[in-house]
Amino acid sequence: MARQQLLPLYAVVLVIFSLALTCSASTYVVGGTSGWDISTDLDTWTLGKRFHVGDVLLFQYSSSHSVVELAPQDFDGCNMSNPISSSSMGNTSIPLTTPGDRFFVCGNKLHCLGGMKLQVTVEDNGSAAPSPAPTMEPGAPGSHPRPSTKSNNPSSIVPSIAFVHDESNSVVVVYLGFVASLMWVAYV
Repeated sequence: MARQQLLPLYAVVLVIFSLALTCSASTYVVGGTSGWDISTDLDTWTLGKRFHVGDVLLFQYSSSHSVVELAPQDFDGCNMSNPISSSSMGNTSIPLTTPGDRFFVCGNKLHCLGGMKLQVTVEDNGSAAPSPAPTMEPGAPGSHPRPSTKSNNPSSIVPSIAFVHDESNSVVVVYLGFVASLMWVAYV
């Protein structure tokens, strides 16, 4: 009898836990372990990835690079005369707040023309995007670490409360669903 009284509580806890796992944003380290670098094959890096509103792109790069966001018409020709935004801090987090295409290039025009550019399509996930994280002054407590002075050696620290995207998140959700089903059967 006591089991049946606790059944609604178990169901509520299960639903809340499942939503917490499935509604989280992902942080993508652009270029993976190679980072934002001229030697990174960014076209291959994007294969199989789906970017959603609320996700974050984390660009990690050395001092010889930067990140510039461009309008679509400026992307192919690496025209940086009218950038949407730019950063040369070494660790740049860009929240994806609206659905649609976004275009990023290295601020070094030769690198951009050499293929150091990234186009991502941001999909609507059916919910409002969270407000962007507050920005901090460089060197302030809790701010991003200083960029590496070595070329092609991005920082391995990803300061974020969101999940760093990897394919294991899906496995965790499936596993938890299986365990929840077993619990449900055991208590019914």
